Amino acid sequence: MESAMMAKAVAIGLGSLGPGLAIGFIGAKAMESIGRNPESTGKILVPMLLAAAFAEAIAIYALVIAFSIK
Repeated sequence: MESAMMAKAVAIGLGSLGPGLAIGFIGAKAMESIGRNPESTGKILVPMLLAAAFAEAIAIYALVIAFSIK
């Protein structure tokens, strides 16, 4: 039973590490490009939100895997 809890903790911990970093990089690069060219805000916002949503989906997959470990 303890090994299952440890497996769940490792799965969600490692599974959220990558998406967390990805969302941080996405936001940083979007803010950097908006800072360089403020008129491009409308063109940058939608792709940034889509990329963040895809990165967040990976974290949700990790959560589902963590819940499925018995």
